[in-house]
Amino acid sequence: MKFTALISILFSPFKWLRKIRGFRLVYTPLIAIVLFTVVMGIILGTLHLQEKNQQEAALFRELSFAKQRIQLRFANNLEAFTSINRELAATEDQVKLNKIAFEQAEALALSNHEIIKIISLNQNLQNQWMAPQGSKNSNWIGNTQNGQASTSALNSTVELSKITGRAAFSKFMSLDIPSQDPLAKESSIVFWQVVPNIVGGEAIGYLAVLYSTQGVLDIIPSDLKAHYRFTLLADDERILSISSDRGTPKRSFSNQTSLDIGVLSPNLTLRIDTYPPPTNLTFRMLIGVLLGLSSFVIWSLWSVLKQMQVRQEAEASLRKETSFRNAMENSTPVGIRAHDMDKRITYVNRAFCEMTGWNPEELIGLKPPFPFWPDARREELSEKMNRALNSEVVSKKGIEGAILRRNGTLIETRTFIAPLINEKGKQTGWVTSLIDISEPKRIREELAASQDRFTTVLEGLDAAVSVVDLETNELLFANRFYRENFGNDSEGHFKLAGDINTIKTLHDIAEDMHESAPSIPASFLYQESESEEIQLSEDGNHWYEVRRRVIPWVDGELAQLQIATDITIRKEAEELARQQEERMQFTSRLTTMGEMASSLAHELNQPLSAISNYCMGVAKRLDGNIDPNLNKEVLPALEKASEQAHRAGTIIQRIRGFVKRSESQRKTSSIADIINDAVGLVEIEANRHRLSIESNIAANLREVSLDPVLILQVLVNLLKNGLDSMREAYPLSSRWSAPPVKISADLDTNIFPAMLRIRVTDSGGGIAESVIERMFEPFFSTKTDGMGMGLNICRSIIESHHGRLWASNIMDSEHTKLVGCTFTILLPIESSDSIGNA
Repeated sequence: MKFTALISILFSPFKWLRKIRGFRLVYTPLIAIVLFTVVMGIILGTLHLQEKNQQEAALFRELSFAKQRIQLRFANNLEAFTSINRELAATEDQVKLNKIAFEQAEALALSNHEIIKIISLNQNLQNQWMAPQGSKNSNWIGNTQNGQASTSALNSTVELSKITGRAAFSKFMSLDIPSQDPLAKESSIVFWQVVPNIVGGEAIGYLAVLYSTQGVLDIIPSDLKAHYRFTLLADDERILSISSDRGTPKRSFSNQTSLDIGVLSPNLTLRIDTYPPPTNLTFRMLIGVLLGLSSFVIWSLWSVLKQMQVRQEAEASLRKETSFRNAMENSTPVGIRAHDMDKRITYVNRAFCEMTGWNPEELIGLKPPFPFWPDARREELSEKMNRALNSEVVSKKGIEGAILRRNGTLIETRTFIAPLINEKGKQTGWVTSLIDISEPKRIREELAASQDRFTTVLEGLDAAVSVVDLETNELLFANRFYRENFGNDSEGHFKLAGDINTIKTLHDIAEDMHESAPSIPASFLYQESESEEIQLSEDGNHWYEVRRRVIPWVDGELAQLQIATDITIRKEAEELARQQEERMQFTSRLTTMGEMASSLAHELNQPLSAISNYCMGVAKRLDGNIDPNLNKEVLPALEKASEQAHRAGTIIQRIRGFVKRSESQRKTSSIADIINDAVGLVEIEANRHRLSIESNIAANLREVSLDPVLILQVLVNLLKNGLDSMREAYPLSSRWSAPPVKISADLDTNIFPAMLRIRVTDSGGGIAESVIERMFEPFFSTKTDGMGMGLNICRSIIESHHGRLWASNIMDSEHTKLVGCTFTILLPIESSDSIGNA
């Protein structure tokens, strides 16, 4: 059927020509239209091709100019960098030459927009100076991620330049710059150029230049970029920079060429794209003239055809009347079929055939049960049809049924049946019309499912949702959270509302609005009140954030919708944050005290040294010059005074070294010296509390690569914790007989590879199991004045050394009581080679 219609459409022009072939007058304008169109098409095509060739030539010329300009700039830059290296290589008046070289580099960086910064490196890759100073373009490279990427690329480029003895370029780096930063576009992709300073065949230094790919495009003149878009591409077609974000049309021209910016430069491609050209008025006028002349000729031909149409109107009217009836039947989406008195199908329209998938020839003559009825519902549908045909009253609701299409698809239908009466008033059969209700039924089911989903969402909310009638104060709706926490009445709603007078006030306002206006304004409805925080302490201390608004209920009456979100956890978190803020303030005070202790140690160190020197000097002067009996009394006293002053100075030096702020630095250190320093720092406090510290260090322990200041901090913290545990376990009167806090160091050979083991053991009351599980967490402390950061910092320091730190309780011999605790530290022992490489 469709194939026949397609054939009819394809051959309709030939039918039209056959109808008018008797009129020779028609051929003349038709041939004129064809010839005119062909000639004008050739002319316009030639002009368009010529214009395209001119544009491509201009595009290649501008691309070559841009390429030469960029390559010339890099060549000039290389020459300038070589000149700066020559200045730096001079041996006379090095400071002045460095200043001159720095000024030249700074002027070069400020005048060339593609250069972000220039760094002078010595032979050991140490930074001598950087130009320009204080530039915002290099601030973003200080963050960790960008700094690591930049340093890695710079080191590899320096190594390549050192091997080749020539200027080398790095790979392109994509830096992490915030999008709101004004330099994000200009400096997002950069690369290094390293120019070696060769003297006597050896590199005595390097100039490292950081280029921006966006700045490279800025070398191209702005008037040229206004007419073309330039794009810088890597060898993997990755876009490095682009001169403009303005898009190019589909008919734009493009060309590209490779850039050679140096001997060891990365592969770069410069692409040029044209923007839309200005309107070509002449070309458009030619097209307009062509269309105008064609329209005129077509109008002339139409005038001739108009006369022919008058001749064919009678035949057209006849065809129209014939097809009107078929069009009426086939245009309706309702399926229609007719039955005779024996229920046999006598007629079907096109909509019914499309609905069932059967042809009219296959359907006409069939009797029920029909093949388009589903097998499982044939008896049901046959009974419904017999009941409807035998009924004397025509049902306006119709009969719901189903049709099984020929392809197996099942559709739901509603059938309307009416008797078929002939011109004599006698019934000759029935006419049935079928409507496809699959889509409306599906929509109703989706609406029901949507309602179920909406209810499920409300029931699953962790917030109390309730609706109360403003007039009767009746609870109209409550979700699961509300029912579980406040019951099935409106009492919980009023608790969360704070005062029932609020509901009464809203009810009075609503009544006034009903009396003064037929409809309530939208400014009153759906206006959400400011959120309030309500505390309910009847069933525990709970906080709720409450929001309310007035809504019309399903019956048209006003109601108040209230949503109460449990914010108890948020309130507890705010309280915890406040406490942590107070702890941070306490930490700040401790830091200040540490700085003051360092200053005090510095001030006391000199007078103590002077006292020691004076005592030793007096002892030497008195030796042999006074009475021997008096000499035995005075000299030992002076020596003891000098020894005590020296001891006080040593203690102050340890305190100063402990509290002095310095950068983390690992070096090969003796663990015995660190333990002795820690014991010396804590021993003062131990003696003050009548306690003692005992150290046991294994012989021949090898030196370990670590940060002595950080490890000293860990040991001091653990020793102080052990002293605190001993103070709690032993009263003041019996502390002189209490066992000492022990610190030991040895080699643990039970694991492979062997590790350095440090243990701090006290004889206090031990640590509860619940505390051991959380004692290394931040801000967890069992002390009233503790910050809860000491053990957390200790574990972080040990783990940064790739070691382990844990605590274990000590039980008595009967395993019934805790008699102490041991903190164990395991540190890896690195070989001398690995230490040297670290």
